[in-house]
Amino acid sequence: EVQLQASGGGLVQPGGSLRLSCAASGFTFSSLDMSWVRQAPGKPPEWISSISSNGGSTDYADSVKGRFTISRDNAKNTLYLQMNSLKPEDTAVYYCAKGGPISWSTKGGQGTQVTVSS
Repeated sequence: EVQLQASGGGLVQPGGSLRLSCAASGFTFSSLDMSWVRQAPGKPPEWISSISSNGGSTDYADSVKGRFTISRDNAKNTLYLQMNSLKPEDTAVYYCAKGGPISWSTKGGQGTQVTVSS
């Protein structure tokens, strides 16, 4: 059974930072590209970042480029998202997903809430 358990969210002031983690199980983590996806209230899911299976290549949506950094530890089956210079518009539930920017799936995933507010 695929499980994608995101954690590390919370309430942070504008300009602050958070580091999200995603513990993956039920599949061969090291063989798959992985992504982060977010969903704000009343909006469709938004892809924000991907990383190749070996971590050698990353990609970001324009909305987070230069502020967010994706990384992974294949030995720990864990995906990370370092978020800096957070803005109120970053408020959303964040999910990790199997796959890259074109084809990703959050099936089996539990998100973490990020709220950016003063």
